[in-house]
Amino acid sequence: MNSNELTNNTLFTKEFTKNPYPTYAKLRETEPVYRILLPDGQYGWMITRYEDAIEALKDLRLIKNFSKLTGENEGYDSIFTHNMLFSDPPDHKRLRGLVQKAFTPRMIAEMRDRIQEITDDLLDEIAKKDSMNLIDDLAFPLPIIVICEILGVPSEDRDKFRIWSNSLIEGTNGEHAKDMAVHMQEFTKYLGDRFSKVRESPGEDLISQLIMAEEEGDKLTEKELYGVVSLLIIAGHETTVNLIGNSILSFLEHPDQLQLLQDHPEMIHTALEESLRYNGPVEFSTSRWAREDFEFKGKEISKGDLVIIALNSANHDPNQFTDPEVFDITREKSPHLAFGKGIHLCLGAPLARLEGEIAISSLLQRFPQIKLRVDTNELEWRPGMVVRGVKEIPLSF
Repeated sequence: MNSNELTNNTLFTKEFTKNPYPTYAKLRETEPVYRILLPDGQYGWMITRYEDAIEALKDLRLIKNFSKLTGENEGYDSIFTHNMLFSDPPDHKRLRGLVQKAFTPRMIAEMRDRIQEITDDLLDEIAKKDSMNLIDDLAFPLPIIVICEILGVPSEDRDKFRIWSNSLIEGTNGEHAKDMAVHMQEFTKYLGDRFSKVRESPGEDLISQLIMAEEEGDKLTEKELYGVVSLLIIAGHETTVNLIGNSILSFLEHPDQLQLLQDHPEMIHTALEESLRYNGPVEFSTSRWAREDFEFKGKEISKGDLVIIALNSANHDPNQFTDPEVFDITREKSPHLAFGKGIHLCLGAPLARLEGEIAISSLLQRFPQIKLRVDTNELEWRPGMVVRGVKEIPLSF
């Protein structure tokens, strides 16, 4: 397929969402920096090669805060945009620094026993049943319980977070904008009520720390408080839900690798990294905009142009990975881009890795005979532009 045959009709369809990798391969060969029409009606550039992706993720000519281009906040000013993911230096360093202390390697290591305990409790509940839905029974509740405990949010509210998070993620494909607006209002009110309670009675949790930091001086504005906490709640579980789901799915589709991991459970670290590379939980980087006109790999990028990086395409680039379409848990240390690169490298990556390793290891040890109850073609992939994951994974054990 040459570049003329590859149209936007090929992208963002259900078929593409189910298996985007053949399309990515053609783009890397013919149009590695490709002008696309996004589902929300915007035009933009999609970068698909590994080396180009690394360069773009670190390129300071591509910025995250769109309002810097226009001087206006219209279309940008929401509770989700005033955080480190949508900011540039120096704001980015300040905002990330306030949250970083809760995600240090030492803090994450100290959570291992608690994460194992939550996982064991969830598996105990699964054991009482004849079958399971991996997403509902393990992949979703584990990370949402963990992030709720970090933030000091009642875990009984986790089902609300799932609705709100799904609405935001799936709203990126343009079809659910009305629902998303309603859910975001509900989410904003919830956070406002929560902040009021914490101000009256702060604790040791991260929301309390952020509010106290806000009140000590000009460290967090009110909008930034909403932005950072909403990002932590949504990003704090979305990545791990799909990391666990996609990983187990990859193993079920490759029984030889599943057997290898079961025979050698100590390989869980490399197994998880290969899962992240092979079918990562984040399809595209979040949006970047050109701060100026410049040329990138032979394409003329204009000031204000939208640029996205196809992370899963970069992770299948044969110029970087030998036999990239092969799922191989013996692969050497992988420089994959599942968590991004540069200053916006995912803050919660160490936590997501730990949750993934514990969930996958514990599940396979407890239920070594798990099998898909449906054909893989029957699985429904989630819509949206950011995450890559399956809505349900019904398993027997």
